[in-house]
Amino acid sequence: MIQRKQTIFLLLALVATIVCMCMPLGFIEPKGMCIAPVLYNLALRGSDGAYDFSVCPLFFLLAIASILSLATIFTYKKRKLQMRLCKLNLVSICLWYAFLVYQIFIGFKETGVFHQSWTAFLPFVSAVFQTLAHRGIVADEKLVRAADRIR
Repeated sequence: MIQRKQTIFLLLALVATIVCMCMPLGFIEPKGMCIAPVLYNLALRGSDGAYDFSVCPLFFLLAIASILSLATIFTYKKRKLQMRLCKLNLVSICLWYAFLVYQIFIGFKETGVFHQSWTAFLPFVSAVFQTLAHRGIVADEKLVRAADRIR
């Protein structure tokens, strides 16, 4: 059924990833006297207004997570596939955080100090909702197996 609580969790995870894709993740406090560059998922907007697309994988990983959340919602008749898609979505969110940490500690090291925004925590919120949805799907699968065993 599409009216299950897992659908609500997956929808909330989708909303969290989309909001994170659209909002800035933080800014880099420069060492010198200039305007702070702002980090988005798609690009880093520099102090001169130019865009650096070296952080583009952040956007693509969140886009994959959003597509997987949407696909997971509509595969409600195939619970095993739903469980796999939830796990794959968690992996993409973990990869997103790994790339963000890499960029903060390696990529922005000589530029300045990175100050993150509240939107950098939204993928974690999405991962929590994905985990809750996965638990609900597993519970549904156990319920269906128990009902099949009774028949």
